[in-house]
Amino acid sequence: MSSNEFSLQSLICTEAFADPAFVFDGTPVSRAEFSANIEKTAAWLAAQGVGKGDVVAVWLVNRIEWVALLFAAARLGAIVSAVNTRYRSAEVAHLLRLSGARLMVVEAAFRSIDFAAILADIAKDEVPALRQLAVVGADTIPAHWPCVRFDAFDQPYPPAPPAQDDVDLPVLLYTTSGTTKGPKLVAHSQRTLAAHAAAVARALSLAPQNHSLLAMLPFCGTFGMTSLLGFIAAGATIHVLDAFEAAPALKILGEHEITHAFGSDEMFRRILALTDVAQPFPRAEVFGFAAFQPGWRELAAEAEARGMPLYGLYGSSEVQALFSIGRASDAFADRIEGGGWPMSPEARVRVRDTETGELAAPGVSGEIEISAPSRFLGYFNNPDATRDAITADGFFRTGDIGRLRGDGSFVYETRAGDAMRLGGFLVAPGEIEDELKSCAGVADAQVVAVDLKGNARCVAFVIPAGEPPQQEMLVAHLRERLAGYKVPARIYIVDAFPVTDSANGVKIQRARLRAMAMERIAAE
Repeated sequence: MSSNEFSLQSLICTEAFADPAFVFDGTPVSRAEFSANIEKTAAWLAAQGVGKGDVVAVWLVNRIEWVALLFAAARLGAIVSAVNTRYRSAEVAHLLRLSGARLMVVEAAFRSIDFAAILADIAKDEVPALRQLAVVGADTIPAHWPCVRFDAFDQPYPPAPPAQDDVDLPVLLYTTSGTTKGPKLVAHSQRTLAAHAAAVARALSLAPQNHSLLAMLPFCGTFGMTSLLGFIAAGATIHVLDAFEAAPALKILGEHEITHAFGSDEMFRRILALTDVAQPFPRAEVFGFAAFQPGWRELAAEAEARGMPLYGLYGSSEVQALFSIGRASDAFADRIEGGGWPMSPEARVRVRDTETGELAAPGVSGEIEISAPSRFLGYFNNPDATRDAITADGFFRTGDIGRLRGDGSFVYETRAGDAMRLGGFLVAPGEIEDELKSCAGVADAQVVAVDLKGNARCVAFVIPAGEPPQQEMLVAHLRERLAGYKVPARIYIVDAFPVTDSANGVKIQRARLRAMAMERIAAE
């Protein structure tokens, strides 16, 4: 294959495609209009002085400008740094500083988000590389930096220089959900993005006239971007929500007989809750979901009964979302598990025993390691972190715990930081949480490991359903059902779990739960 077959531009050169390519808020955008928008945006970026290697931060909700900016940056050899619309000043400043972005394209306003007020909290000397803001939807916003209007589609600019053909340079930076040191920037090239998009289209057997996507995840995260690019590669129509809301999602899924959607368990739960129709999604084929909340197995069973076929999947910013997914031929219980079958036939998954450092046999839990065409280039401007993350033979150390099934598929169990070594065994918290949720009076449960008098023990947090359950009753139930080392040393009743919003969904802050457990035990 020639290198330009791995360009983003190659994704829109497919011979068979549906028109419109996109529908944004009811407005269709044809394949020809999209191509014209890319050329206009490339000309506009070049007129702002953006060229090879320059970083443009994009702080937008899901709109056609976002997609055009990515393809146009690729055309110029420039780099897009994706900014989560949920970020606030400290996070935005960290990303701008780390990326060295010289231009930021920003919303004038969106619903309750005051972009100008967030930027006002950032001092100019915190982000020395930033030169100007380009505002979508207004001429200017109050800011420390000069503003121009993002008018790429409206005004003629001199044509952009000839397209850059190096598909292995960075083109897109995602933020990882960070540690205390702040998020890292995950760099992808046109080759990693385009090859994976084509692999997704092939693995899902997508056909332009038969399939359509509801894009309801933010483009700033790999979950939203990968599904978008996969359906662009397939030439299928993509219906886009600027930001997720259950009511418009339900309306589009039903009215347009959408076949594919991807989201978190919570998004699908909210959509289902809004309709009493027995089978509301007549054309649904694959609704891929990431399980971020407890109770996802029950949700999947209810969804299945109502004709919403949920599929477990796996991905990360480093190997991209939709890295793998369950298959229709899998048993239901296997199909809904995180993990599944890699989309790319060239991908390799192995599991390393975290105790011995040896590769683990099928069925044995350990850290998942991945080699694949979708693997990132490295962490942007962070060679030390990149070196730590990649093995000598080129596998990415995911920091996730899972096991191989022995048939080419694998199971994702938990984050390595969340896996608990109890009684000498590696235990996924979900196993204990599921047992707790089967108890009367328990609406939800989370389990974390703590050091209790030199021994690793687990502590449970329970959200009650109605009258709070008695700790003794819960412990007695668990003792009957689980090995002794899995029975929590303490069970605390709480009103809610601490959560964080990421670009790919709402996630429970397990580190905060561990700190809460230690505080409560210390206070006894």
